[in-house]
Amino acid sequence: MIAVEEALQRIFAHLAPLVGETVPLAEAGGRVLAAALTAGHSQPPFDASAMDGYAVRAADVVPGRPLRMIGTAQAGQRFSGMMGAGQCVRIFTGAPLPIGADTVIMQEDAVAAGAEIRFDEVPPVGRSVRRRGSVFAEGQALLPAGTALTPARVALAASANRPNVVVARRPRVALLATGDELVAPGRPLGPDQIAASNSFGLRPLLAPFAAEIIDLGIVRDDLPSLTRAIEAAFAGGVDVLVTTGGASVGERDYVQEALGRLGVELDFWKLAMRPGKPLMFGTKGSTLVFGLPGNPISALVTATVVVIPAIRKFAGDAEPEGRRLRLALAAALPPNGVRRHYLRGRLEPAPGGTQIMPLEETDSGHLASFAASDALIIQPEDDPGQPAGAAVDVILL
Repeated sequence: MIAVEEALQRIFAHLAPLVGETVPLAEAGGRVLAAALTAGHSQPPFDASAMDGYAVRAADVVPGRPLRMIGTAQAGQRFSGMMGAGQCVRIFTGAPLPIGADTVIMQEDAVAAGAEIRFDEVPPVGRSVRRRGSVFAEGQALLPAGTALTPARVALAASANRPNVVVARRPRVALLATGDELVAPGRPLGPDQIAASNSFGLRPLLAPFAAEIIDLGIVRDDLPSLTRAIEAAFAGGVDVLVTTGGASVGERDYVQEALGRLGVELDFWKLAMRPGKPLMFGTKGSTLVFGLPGNPISALVTATVVVIPAIRKFAGDAEPEGRRLRLALAAALPPNGVRRHYLRGRLEPAPGGTQIMPLEETDSGHLASFAASDALIIQPEDDPGQPAGAAVDVILL
């Protein structure tokens, strides 16, 4: 068995260099930059008002002495003249500051009598003015390669006047379920059969990070059939193949043999984690191949801990394992053994924040408890147990 960290490093080492592609900004949400984003212009592109009020020269303001309003400036339509001594201009938020002005006084601090505008306080120079380039300057690096494009970052790219961005190509992922006992949902179940669930859970789990998810359906525990199905996936040019079931060492677990016949180079097939010890990883050329356990919870947990980071790394994410939370336990954890344990947990309100309640159910086939979970609690190898209130690392589901 190898540790999870070693497994991820070995997987990452097989990844080819990033391939970038240019996409319209409207399609960039959730993607990862393959090249740094730089500003196409300065923002604001001119000195602008941060308030509705009056543009003045601060030195002209004397309490009780009116200034004469000579025009109006609004967003998209600047005041075209030059403001002289003893004058002011009515201005609105976002409007360019008139030539000759250096300060804006908000309208609530002014008293207007026709074109005569009086102020009761002398403002500091530059009050309520957004200086040109104060947000960013033309050519400035705004986001480095490897940054995931959240809605706010997409908006930043638009503000920087970039209609397109260069993002990392996302992988095409194929899913394949194996097992004589599996039947597609909605079909009659035989006396020894169950409804297949793994691919239906893996698809939405992996889809946010993939260009395409291809479901190859269910393949029986038959070596020729399994070999043909996997060969077809490779012929289709997928970047990642994920199989579920048949990854152990039973007499009818044929996945490893089928992969070997097709030239897949196996890297490892056991991880020091639970659930999910019998996890295979190998490569065929540049294609990553994962053989996940058939038990539903094992498949979903190993996909969360191992497959998602691999796909995110493929797609250029600088933080492929994502960000973990540190939360207090709502109940004690028992001691752990030699394998890292990923326990089901439920988020609960706590004084001053949120805590995590461990769920007692640990059966790797108990989907109902997993569906009731909000997170996975990471319990390290050989952990002596933790009392209620202890802080633990958590992966949100």
